[in-house]
Amino acid sequence: MAKKTIMTCAVTGNGTMPSQNENLPVTPAEIAQAAIDAGKAGAAIAHMHVRDPETAKGSMDLNLYREVVDRIRDAGSDIVINLTTGEGQRFVPSEEDPSVAGPGTTLCHPSLRSAHVKALRPEICTLDFNTMVNKTWTVINTPPTLKVMADIANEAGTKPEIEIFDSGDLNMAKDFIAKGILKSPAMFQFVMGINFGAAANYQTLAYLISQLPENSEWAAFGIGRNAYRMMALSYLMGGHVRIGMEDTVYIDKGELCKSNAQLVEKGVGIVESLGGTMATPAEAREILGLKQL
Repeated sequence: MAKKTIMTCAVTGNGTMPSQNENLPVTPAEIAQAAIDAGKAGAAIAHMHVRDPETAKGSMDLNLYREVVDRIRDAGSDIVINLTTGEGQRFVPSEEDPSVAGPGTTLCHPSLRSAHVKALRPEICTLDFNTMVNKTWTVINTPPTLKVMADIANEAGTKPEIEIFDSGDLNMAKDFIAKGILKSPAMFQFVMGINFGAAANYQTLAYLISQLPENSEWAAFGIGRNAYRMMALSYLMGGHVRIGMEDTVYIDKGELCKSNAQLVEKGVGIVESLGGTMATPAEAREILGLKQL
């Protein structure tokens, strides 16, 4: 029997803003409901950031994370909870002195970036292995930073979802596995189509897959206009899939989506039309080696 396909819904992210789509979930109540509805639509995992309810900008507030998680579980949803650790990694050089942080910098100690993982012990947390230029800023994730965060995840019993933005990231992740910092079998997510990162095409994804450690579980997703074709490509090449308003705010060309659930429904339709079968949250836990609720 063919392995079932895990659908992750990335419900809000930290880059998409309500000005792009007024249906973007921002408050803890909206984010939790988006995750619950995505689960009903066929997603097995909800990947979540939190937002400052007043500004809609990304936040690391533990109380916001706690409210989101509690709301999902209190509602009886069994969707797998995946919390980001991606906040706090941005460095924006000031124009006067590039060695000094300018406006928009969020770079902070890695323990702060993982404080909610330590406190809430989610089933999965993301772990970004990229140090790269994105638009006008730099994202910084050095090996010492990532070791602190990996250790916190391991101590919490949380499985890291290793985010790969280019081939060098994968080399570093494999080094972490070889040193025992990350456990095997590992879970990888290939981020395709980010500015100055891995290109959203077959050739790049094929290379990345060829370099994976044995027995890895992996998925790939595309940003913006690449979202749906990369979903199909990821499934056809043997991976899991992801969609959500973190990645695209459109359900079709020129048509804004109404919700994350609508995106998930379309994604499920794409996978099933190609012969796939979606994994339930319980089946996703079995595939990924997570404890059942």
